[in-house]
Amino acid sequence: MTTTPSAATGANVRAEMARKGLSQTALAELLGISQTAVSKRLRGDTPWDINELIRAADTLGVPLETLLIGVAA
Repeated sequence: MTTTPSAATGANVRAEMARKGLSQTALAELLGISQTAVSKRLRGDTPWDINELIRAADTLGVPLETLLIGVAA
């Protein structure tokens, strides 16, 4: 099974959320999107908008590159 770029990014964001103890609801509020939208992005069902990823990286206190590790176009 091949992992899509969206799913790989979602897994990276989820891992950083776990490290920080941040819930989907909390991340959604910080990004200004719904919890459902965050869930879809974390699963890889919906691609991340670059601005959302930048805000997520800032919120999680990691470089943007950390959220993109293993993501191939």
